[in-house]
Amino acid sequence: MISPVQDQRLFNRLTLRFNDPAQEQLFRRESLAQVRVHGRMAMVVGIIVYLLVGLMDVWHMPSDQIAEAWVTRLIALMVPTLVLGATFTPLFNRFPQLLLSSVCVAAGVGLITVQSFLPVTAASYYYPALVMLTFYTYNFIGVRFPYALGIDIGLIVSYNLVFGVLMEYPAHILFGHDVFMISSSLIGGTTGYLLERQRRLLFIRERQLEGEREYHLKRSLHDPLTGLPNRELLYDRLRQAIRLGARNNECHAGFFIDLDGFKAINDRLGHKTGDRVLIEVGERLSGTVRKSDTVARLGGDEFFVLALGLEGKADACHLAEKLLNALREPLAGVPPELLLRASVGICLFPFPGVMPASVIHRADMAMYEVKENLKDGYCLAPEG
Repeated sequence: MISPVQDQRLFNRLTLRFNDPAQEQLFRRESLAQVRVHGRMAMVVGIIVYLLVGLMDVWHMPSDQIAEAWVTRLIALMVPTLVLGATFTPLFNRFPQLLLSSVCVAAGVGLITVQSFLPVTAASYYYPALVMLTFYTYNFIGVRFPYALGIDIGLIVSYNLVFGVLMEYPAHILFGHDVFMISSSLIGGTTGYLLERQRRLLFIRERQLEGEREYHLKRSLHDPLTGLPNRELLYDRLRQAIRLGARNNECHAGFFIDLDGFKAINDRLGHKTGDRVLIEVGERLSGTVRKSDTVARLGGDEFFVLALGLEGKADACHLAEKLLNALREPLAGVPPELLLRASVGICLFPFPGVMPASVIHRADMAMYEVKENLKDGYCLAPEG
């Protein structure tokens, strides 16, 4: 639940525009498709209603004014027709609100102009069309609240200037029209404001939920200490690498890395220092490989590197040397006598019957060969 205080921080209370320009741009971009579809439907319906209102001319319009009234209507209808066509072009992507607002302005000007052809006794049959236009602008075509408010105020002022000053409608008639137009504006405007506010709050909530979903997904697939991919994500990337290798006949390699000397550091300097060392090891390994490769933490002081697209054994051995050299660098806050080294086992694949677990197992066995003999070195798993 977002409180009114949070509302004020998120967007302007009057315009409902997000205070963060990037968030405003994202909201408009993600809502554009809906605005486009909504606007098209509204314009088709609006054109039909506009023509239906004209059917009353036979009974209420002076016969010598009917042709002129229909010319006015058709000119006004050119605007939604052109905007409807523009919704299928990139122009609408750039100016959706301007184009939709022009439809409402053209409709209002056309209605006022047509009504000016009528005697005052017939006005009560035509001014309700402006009341309908109020709801159409606020709640149907997709014009944002601040623009709809500006259009509505402009039409009410124009109506009073034309029929109160130029046409000299009796005050009681003009006042009655104003009561209904202003009342419809209050209802339509309040509804439009609340709906747009709700859409924006819903957008914020959806973004929050998406962020939470991504956060939890990342936590489920990444090691909480180092932020590196965990075993589950490593298995997924190994599966992808196996498919890629089979399809493109490429060579990939898995490097099982077990730290030598970490237990002494952890026992002597404490777990906090040990955690910092593991984080730094992850950073060093990540800084040594390419962006397309994967550095994962399997648990404890065991890491795994998945390297894609190698030429063969020579490339794998060269990368193993680079990884070992990166780990030989002194560690901040660790006495020189507490050396950190590593044993690295390498498994090249694909091979017959290759599976993610078999790649890790072969690299693990090769790593133990190093650990039992010399440490601070690497060993290639037997092929086949």
